[in-house]
Amino acid sequence: SPGGCRGQPGGRDGGVETAEEAVEPAEPDINELCTDMFEKMAVFLQGELTATCEDYRLLENMNKLTSLKYMEMKDISINISRNLQDLNNKYASLQPYLDQINQIEEQVSSLEQAAYKLDAYSKKLEARFKKLEKR
Repeated sequence: SPGGCRGQPGGRDGGVETAEEAVEPAEPDINELCTDMFEKMAVFLQGELTATCEDYRLLENMNKLTSLKYMEMKDISINISRNLQDLNNKYASLQPYLDQINQIEEQVSSLEQAAYKLDAYSKKLEARFKKLEKR
């Protein structure tokens, strides 16, 4: 075009686009771009879904391990409960003997007090006897 290009000083069109410039890109380019966009979106969504699936697998494994740990703890608790019950039964079977030991201890204490009294009385008696002997 004489006088220069569009947008340059001295140009004839003064910044107005021609009909040829307003034509949209060719159809295959748009289809190609859409296909590329959908492929990339599919890859992105596949990645997101894969990550989510992996998160759920991890949670599932953690739940299984936690469940196993709770089962182990339950078994341990059952064993502790059984052992405690056995100990309580043994203690109950020993209780009569423990009562007898307490009774014997009380009797020994009472006997000890009687022995001290008897010792004191015999010393008094001995002192009287010696006093009478001197007369």
